[in-house]
Amino acid sequence: MRTATRVGVFGLLGSGNLGNDGSLEAMLGYLRTEHPEAVVDALCGGPEAVATRFGIPATRLHWYRGEYRTASRAGAIAAKGLGKLLDVFRTAAWVRRHDVVIVPGMGVLEATLPLRPWGFPYSLFLLCASGRLLRTRVALVGVGAAEIGNRPTRALVRWSARLAAYRSYRDTQSRDAMRAMGVDTARDEVYPDLAFALPTPREWGIPRSELVGELGEAPSGSGSPGPVCLGVMDFHGGNDDRAQADEIYRRYLDGTIRFVRALVEEGRPVRLLTGDDCDASVVAAILDAVDSALVTAAEPASLADLMNEMAAADTVVAVRYHNLICALKTGTPVLALCYAAKSDALMDRMGLGAYCHPARAVDADRLLEQFRDLEKHSAELRHTLAERNRAAAQQLDHQFTALTAALFPTTDHTPAHTHREAR
Repeated sequence: MRTATRVGVFGLLGSGNLGNDGSLEAMLGYLRTEHPEAVVDALCGGPEAVATRFGIPATRLHWYRGEYRTASRAGAIAAKGLGKLLDVFRTAAWVRRHDVVIVPGMGVLEATLPLRPWGFPYSLFLLCASGRLLRTRVALVGVGAAEIGNRPTRALVRWSARLAAYRSYRDTQSRDAMRAMGVDTARDEVYPDLAFALPTPREWGIPRSELVGELGEAPSGSGSPGPVCLGVMDFHGGNDDRAQADEIYRRYLDGTIRFVRALVEEGRPVRLLTGDDCDASVVAAILDAVDSALVTAAEPASLADLMNEMAAADTVVAVRYHNLICALKTGTPVLALCYAAKSDALMDRMGLGAYCHPARAVDADRLLEQFRDLEKHSAELRHTLAERNRAAAQQLDHQFTALTAALFPTTDHTPAHTHREAR
């Protein structure tokens, strides 16, 4: 009798980032539909949250609980150093228990936001090296990548990719970046982000009029201006912008506040959305600066919550990558405040490449011009998004088929019609 395949999922999951958890949700949907016999558990940043929400056993990624706090005292520095050593053995022991380990999506091969080499890049290297040594297949599925300047981080990321048994990327530029960093990508494929496999409110059978009603606003076409969703981010620049972090944040926040004020002056309801726990401070700053009943804030706990909000909106303006995906997935016209090339690539792929604005230099007047142009072409953009979403669904079916062939070659398996239809 064949034993069940033991599958581990790995990453900064359950740590408050909705995009990361959305990638995990999509991967678990695939595993439960196509490989229901698999026994799944996680090594992750927030094991309690993952176990509670997704119903799988989960282990803490780091031995040292203060891993992401700055260590200034001698005791904390020593504990963090000891943790790095112990994590070598903890990671290897966890990997040994599995036939397959999957890193589901996320920007695990990039440093577009502040990142230290001894943080997640080190953890990912331990995972991939353990997989190679212990003959456990490690798959980086639909991940994001970007060229990295910092030499230690670049080396760890490059070796992690080289040691993985399977790699696919969420955009072409990610594959190109890994090739530029010395990884052989000849057999690596590009597919849409895993979050495009998640169901939308329309697929749940919830009409848009009902969603709009939940926001307390009139539906589009009723004569009243429809709601605008604004996805915010605690944005301080990238890994190479640490010296200018405060200036970048202030410029982003000031421009965003001016934009919100302009919408309010036009009578537009504005709904503030987050994508990570740390974004709450930006919401508070905007609410404090714009004292109006037209500006409200949601508390989304998942990408499904974000999609509910965005499906009810006329238009979305957003910074975080997975906030953009949620808007695009629901077919809602979106203007992107781009902090990395991945956002520009995503918007271009979905037919909205003209509606990008730099997050590092938010110009409220220019942003308003782009916003009005976006709304002017709303109907045709919704049609474009419907077509691009259908294409993304087909491409992700190919991704899951390829993943089954690569990671589950000995399983007796009859494919479902499509991953999404089987939910």
